[in-house]
Amino acid sequence: MKELKKLTLKNVIDRSVEQFPERPALSWVDGEPITYKQLGEKTREIMNLLQNQGIVAGDRVAILSENKPHWGIVYFAITSMGAVAVPILPDFHPNEVHHIIRHAECKAVFISERLYDKLEEGPFDVLQTVILIDDFSLIPPATKKDKLKEMAMEGAKEFAKLKEAALRMAGKRPAEVDEEDLAVIIYTSGTTGHSKGVMLTHKNIVFDAQETLKIQMVTEHDRLLSVLPLSHTYECTIGLVIPLMQGACVYYIDKPPTARVLLPAMQKIKPTMMLTVPLIIEKIFKMRILPQLTSSSMMKKLYSVKPIRKQLHKIAGKKLLKTFGGELQFYGIGGASLAPEVEMFLREARFPYAIGYGLTETSPLVAGCGPKVTKFRSTGPPLPGVEVKIDNPNPQTGEGEILVRGPNVMKGYYKDPERTAEVMTADGWFKTGDLGVFDEDGYLYIKGRLKNMIVGPSGENIYPEEIEAIINEFEYVLESLVFQRGDRLVARVHLNYEELDKEFANSKLSESQIRKNIEELLEELRKNVNARVSSFSRIHKIIEQTEPFEKTPTQKIKRYLYVE
Repeated sequence: MKELKKLTLKNVIDRSVEQFPERPALSWVDGEPITYKQLGEKTREIMNLLQNQGIVAGDRVAILSENKPHWGIVYFAITSMGAVAVPILPDFHPNEVHHIIRHAECKAVFISERLYDKLEEGPFDVLQTVILIDDFSLIPPATKKDKLKEMAMEGAKEFAKLKEAALRMAGKRPAEVDEEDLAVIIYTSGTTGHSKGVMLTHKNIVFDAQETLKIQMVTEHDRLLSVLPLSHTYECTIGLVIPLMQGACVYYIDKPPTARVLLPAMQKIKPTMMLTVPLIIEKIFKMRILPQLTSSSMMKKLYSVKPIRKQLHKIAGKKLLKTFGGELQFYGIGGASLAPEVEMFLREARFPYAIGYGLTETSPLVAGCGPKVTKFRSTGPPLPGVEVKIDNPNPQTGEGEILVRGPNVMKGYYKDPERTAEVMTADGWFKTGDLGVFDEDGYLYIKGRLKNMIVGPSGENIYPEEIEAIINEFEYVLESLVFQRGDRLVARVHLNYEELDKEFANSKLSESQIRKNIEELLEELRKNVNARVSSFSRIHKIIEQTEPFEKTPTQKIKRYLYVE
């Protein structure tokens, strides 16, 4: 491929349009793909639409929409004209949406009809242009949803006129975009409940994309099925920028990615690559695969014998690969920690998984590797060209805070120099807040969050994530959270009620007997866990968490909601 003269998103899309004009670029699973040539044309149309609405280089333009082919068109149009994209997570509360649009001083917003309610009646000072992303029609900012379709039809006519104007202006030179120009501001929900606007430059994103390709190649023949929100850096850089950089095609589903929707989509598209968070594969393993492998007392005995377990995992792995369409070559997992027993299954099943480590502030990838060179429980070595070091390592364990320095590290937090100074050292190192350790081969292992670490009675470091991993191995546990109450450790546990219902279905037990059985089960769990951890890491009490934990967009539990 032609080398990029400048690491800008505009150069990325221009090169791909030139090299892969007739290849499919973006598509609905059941739709007609947009080719790279059409992608280039539509991007220019949207740039002209924004220019006609008074948007200039440096202006902020929000994107509030579910995943769809138009999302990528809008993202590249905004950034190619030198404006700044502000992707907003669809799950954000209307109050958070309003805060982000005001804080970023967005002059325009692209919004889907489904999410239009989140914009209604927001008190906006600067916002002057609202565009329906579904068909690019112009909507007056104060429009009520019941008038939306009528206004959209008028807006569509206006867009048609602008499209004609765009064709006449085709020769007009767009604004020059530089590598160090701000490309996006991403507001993270994080796990603390305090949203920060992460400023990423064109170079941050394109550098990270280029270096990621050195650990996992993507070609024009690859097909990606997108299931994570594009407004998150993980999906945006690795699931949109990288495939479009290489001439691949990304497919989107128009419903939430439940098993009923995903299975036929995977059979139709036969994806070669997918990006997910741990929760997806953990649910498949715990609720579908494991129950089949331990369906009787005889099967449970056989499954406990390591050589037999490995063979059973291989058989299950082949079936799982067929479920995913049969052509999967890369199954990327990131955003949170993967359960050890699920990773062991993937390894023994010879499933093409790989775990990556990154943050929004690092565009996102920091460390990772391809499926053929993974190590159990590791995220892989640092990305080429990215420096990673362990700050103030423990003399016994080598564990300490992970610091990152490189062209992928953010410019800072928008309008927040104090918070930026807290996480950036004078010589350019970003403090991740994560604890980690390197092995002798330079592979990075994540131990947990620095702020989650608990100091034991004699100064021992206790990592709740490690205890949670042991709890989650228990057959009736879906997820858990360990925290300190006074000077003791307590765990909240969300059980697999689907499996428990099957267990109790034929027993004709009363409600009080079922409750007693669950209490006994939790006590048995507590004893089993305590037999496997150090004396200072023992659980004093287990609390049943009857509802699933509230989570961030990357499916990390919002710990601050549950820690007492």
